[in-house]
Amino acid sequence: MGRLFETDGVRGVANEELTCELAFNIGRCAAYVLTSEIKHKPKILIGKDTRISGDMLEAALSAGLCSVGAQVVSLGVIPTPAVAYLTRKYNADAGIVISASHNSAEYNGIKIFNANGYKLNDAIEERIESLILDDSSEIKLPTGDDVGSITKCDTAVADYIKFAKETIDCDLSGLKIAIDCANGASCKTAVKVIVGLGAEPYAVSNHPNGTNINLNCGSTHTESFSEYVKNINVDIGLAFDGDADRMLAIDENGNLIDGDKIMLICAEYLKESGRLNKDTLVTTVMTNLGLILAAKEKGIKIVQTKVGDRYVLEEMLQSGYSLGGEQSGHIIFLDHNTTGDGLISALQLLSIMKKTGKKLSELAEVFQALPQTMINARVQNSRKNDYLNDEVIVSEIKNLEKEFAENGRVLIRPSGTEPFVRVMIEGPEQTLIEQKAKYLAKLIEARLG
Repeated sequence: MGRLFETDGVRGVANEELTCELAFNIGRCAAYVLTSEIKHKPKILIGKDTRISGDMLEAALSAGLCSVGAQVVSLGVIPTPAVAYLTRKYNADAGIVISASHNSAEYNGIKIFNANGYKLNDAIEERIESLILDDSSEIKLPTGDDVGSITKCDTAVADYIKFAKETIDCDLSGLKIAIDCANGASCKTAVKVIVGLGAEPYAVSNHPNGTNINLNCGSTHTESFSEYVKNINVDIGLAFDGDADRMLAIDENGNLIDGDKIMLICAEYLKESGRLNKDTLVTTVMTNLGLILAAKEKGIKIVQTKVGDRYVLEEMLQSGYSLGGEQSGHIIFLDHNTTGDGLISALQLLSIMKKTGKKLSELAEVFQALPQTMINARVQNSRKNDYLNDEVIVSEIKNLEKEFAENGRVLIRPSGTEPFVRVMIEGPEQTLIEQKAKYLAKLIEARLG
């Protein structure tokens, strides 16, 4: 973990942790590092979600980019994966997204894609950090005609919508689809795509006001949406997060279908049609044990990485796999896009429903999940790794690992984007694992909070 960059870019409370000064410096130093080898005037795209702080940070970031001679192209409010796609389509030298994803409105973040639409690797992020925090004197600032400029692109949303629709080879006529836009970036795209493919949409949380993004809605708050889906007689509900790079589904009965189940549904379908590279699905260590056991029975190999879609992607690229993702709904269909894309995930799932004629509840029987719980222990960001050196905490973790060694597992990890240490336990009985997880989370808070 870097000093500024976490598992998904730089993130913090806007105007407090993620300041205009920091955004300016990120723009200046990132542009310098990413474009130092090119001879032409660099072109860098900027997209953002619906947070009120987005305009402020975009202005500061753009100023930093222009100060080293970059041509900035503002895409406006648009999903994160759209920026990854458009960076390639528009032959840009980099793409930057201003978003804090699933976090609440006071947070914001900056994540960067290289010219090929991939998130930056650790070495490049460390180089940018070093310039920002240690010494940026090597950056030579242009003057006169060489100073950068800013233009707007009015076709960005339409170009991404066209691309998304073309990732499936069927229409969606006859399907009734509820859509929770999280008052975020998917407000610009999801309904238009669903309508364009012939389905009937029922949209909620699609009126962003700058401060209601992810507010009791979206993929991290699905309770009320699940009730809505159950009560309006639709085929499926799609819940996006604020920047639309993740998606969770709700079946026709109001049951949550998480990323694990969506991935295995898609993996099995792709394998049967000969389109799952090396018959392998890449997941993280957070994946439910039930998926791993079911995949083995279906002849699907599972490769696991540490938590974070960037690590899933690294493994996919290194080993030539085509499908991977996280339980949270970050799913990468590498045949279509270079990052997690909630809309693409939704369309692949919808096309399977349409082609098989099966209800989502039927498809979701792909495996039986082992009881699992995750409790967040709130600690300061600077102390998220201190549990590893606390003898009392380490001893209790070892005790729990021994207790669940035969019929479950224990996983403790610091969040890459929030001030939490996450306590995850799988076991034979829900009440027991919740009790144990809550106890350990409280112990971590008491000793480190």
